[in-house]
Amino acid sequence: MSSTKRRVLVLFAHPALQKSRVNRRLIQEPQGLSGVHVHDLYEEYPRLDIDVRREQRLLADHDVVVFQHPFYWYSAPSIMKEWQDLVLEHGWAYGSEGRALHGKRWLQVTSTGGPAEAYCSQGQNHATVRQLLAPLEQTARLCGMRFLPPFVVYGAHSLDESGIEAAAADYRALLVALRDDQLDEAAVDSLPCLTGDLIAGLATATEA
Repeated sequence: MSSTKRRVLVLFAHPALQKSRVNRRLIQEPQGLSGVHVHDLYEEYPRLDIDVRREQRLLADHDVVVFQHPFYWYSAPSIMKEWQDLVLEHGWAYGSEGRALHGKRWLQVTSTGGPAEAYCSQGQNHATVRQLLAPLEQTARLCGMRFLPPFVVYGAHSLDESGIEAAAADYRALLVALRDDQLDEAAVDSLPCLTGDLIAGLATATEA
């Protein structure tokens, strides 16, 4: 850990934000937070005409990349797959000469309709969210990035307002900890996900 401020990029994707309760509230937290830049992919690219060079410049200019989205079919909304296919080019993001992203952090922030107990080997989905995100974790590794356990808001459909507010506060605390390099990454590396209790216990950062 260090006192150096990291630059955090939040890549946000929600194709039906007007219907959202959880992600619409969560995305308010990084907005206006010093050192954190929010980039709404559906707002920027409604026709999916992704500007690859612009996106690569954004990645190069930041140290932590946060992918915030609802959990769609055990993955992310389609624009994020399109973004990965186009932006993470061979020779730039990976390959023998593709070192542009080496050492950066990759974090998934997602919400599920089902409860936490549905995401385990004995649950309805037979796997944790992190296990289901294995293709993205391997993508991060291929690009030389450090994949952090996902921050998951479970049971989005049934959360009351106090639950949503608690999740938003946890998300803000996590962003601040990542920005200020105050998260013990070694301690959380093997965890299935980051939870509010863990963030409170491991993230000792305070906002500037």
